[in-house]
Amino acid sequence: MLKTIPNGVYPTMVTPYTKGNKIDYNAVLKLIEWYCDRGVAGIFAICQSSEIFYLTLAEKIELLDFIVKNTPKDITIIASGHTEDDLDEQIYQANKIIDIGIDAYVFIANRFAKEDEDDGVFLNNAQYVYKSLPEEVGLGIYECPYPYKRLLSPEVLRELALTGRFQFLKDTCCDAEEIGRKILAVEGTGLKIYNANAATLLDTMRLGCSGYSGVMANFHPELYAWLCNNYEKEPDRAEIMQDFLGFASIAECQLYPINSKYYLQLEGLGTEIFSRVRDSSEFIDSRKLETKQMRQSTFFFKKAFGF
Repeated sequence: MLKTIPNGVYPTMVTPYTKGNKIDYNAVLKLIEWYCDRGVAGIFAICQSSEIFYLTLAEKIELLDFIVKNTPKDITIIASGHTEDDLDEQIYQANKIIDIGIDAYVFIANRFAKEDEDDGVFLNNAQYVYKSLPEEVGLGIYECPYPYKRLLSPEVLRELALTGRFQFLKDTCCDAEEIGRKILAVEGTGLKIYNANAATLLDTMRLGCSGYSGVMANFHPELYAWLCNNYEKEPDRAEIMQDFLGFASIAECQLYPINSKYYLQLEGLGTEIFSRVRDSSEFIDSRKLETKQMRQSTFFFKKAFGF
């Protein structure tokens, strides 16, 4: 029996580094605690925000093992690490990740077919891989934009859902109507859809989306948790919260994940702003000021909403 993936917020966990370019486990521990204190349902670990294309397999395994051992049992952990091109190597590495003890393993959609290959290739390769993984572990899929974005059609998503293996989709189409079509396509199955796009979140929650899994949960996950938990009970205030979250999500374009690490530094987590995918020297003072101002706006909304 597969564990049900709870509704709610799933931050795409960033990887803190030391000045020596090693994983900073003191900061990782504080980050886990910070997420949990802000009402998240789970953590999406070893994902693109974790810089998985720049982590070795040994680093992925060591980092995930630390996360699993230090996360409260009531917090769901889903994880990826799915970066290889070769299908047999994908199977090998997925089993290594699964063996650590996670609630669901998340595939990256573009790993199953090249950009010019059709959905038939995608489905055949996906089947070859997922049938080689333990049936007692749930599966997910992520429409990761790197190295190219492969969006799943409602028809393809339904094919995956009908296997009974898939429980989680991190959707990055940024189109509420298309997400609505996907929700209808998987109706009656165990697959849940989590929107990665802040601007369309409220609209898609009303259509039946199960929560949020995106980069902005590395800034103010508590606001997303409030929206997911209260959009039906307090529709008018939910509109106000949505307006702020959608506008604030412009920060994703302002040198992420460096700006999120700076935000976490301001939160007292002791994170350095180093990244293996972006040059931290480009994070100039005006960018820092933008991040500080967004944090101050977050305080205002938390006070206004009574938490």
